[in-house]
Amino acid sequence: MDEVEVVVAHSERATLRVGDVFLKVDADQARMDAEVEVMSLAPVPTPEILWREPPALAIAALPGATLGRLGGPSTGSPAAWAAAGATIRELHEAPLPSRQGRAGQDIAALKAELDRECELLVAGGLLPADLVNRNREVAEAALRPWNPAFMHGDLQIAHVFLEDDEVTGVIDWSEAGRGDALYDVATFTLGHEERLDDLLAGYDTDVDLDVIHAWWSVRSLLVVRWLAEHGFDPFAPGCEVDVLKARM
Repeated sequence: MDEVEVVVAHSERATLRVGDVFLKVDADQARMDAEVEVMSLAPVPTPEILWREPPALAIAALPGATLGRLGGPSTGSPAAWAAAGATIRELHEAPLPSRQGRAGQDIAALKAELDRECELLVAGGLLPADLVNRNREVAEAALRPWNPAFMHGDLQIAHVFLEDDEVTGVIDWSEAGRGDALYDVATFTLGHEERLDDLLAGYDTDVDLDVIHAWWSVRSLLVVRWLAEHGFDPFAPGCEVDVLKARM
């Protein structure tokens, strides 16, 4: 072990890699408690917890690789994407955890948060009004009653590892809980719309594509300002702003 890799770091939490060990440091102990609990309940592969000493959690690295990253090219065969879809479906069909997840908030509360964020994006000059308004229209399809599922809550493409077209593990469960299953499907395919059909082949159930498109808009609208304020670039090619532009 000759170096420490900073995987992600901001004011709320940081993840470091040292050899085959990932070290997560989180200022919110309750969030870490919830992550450990929900990992024990998830019916899909998760990384081995090596030790825990708040505010740190050490987990083992997973074999394999991800299917890409937001802003980069997607990789993997259609079979690999279908395998990811089947794993996501298995999670969504599991017995519900007691905790409310990231996409499990009240519809009225989500609508209020979204409207407030849209106002700030335009007022601050971060995004043009026509782009925000169009995506706010698209987002409306997500603001509907849904049946709760066991969802991951932050199922970015970089959080699922595969090897030989089989899922070896899913990481980063801090936002997991009861919520809208289609939020996970949308998050995993964010910025990789061309692979949605491959994923749905493995997910193997009918989904409302308008809701998937809506969650792409919701997620992007809600994070653009936060990303820009915390040293990330939502304007990079293929990232959140391009996702919003694709809905025009």
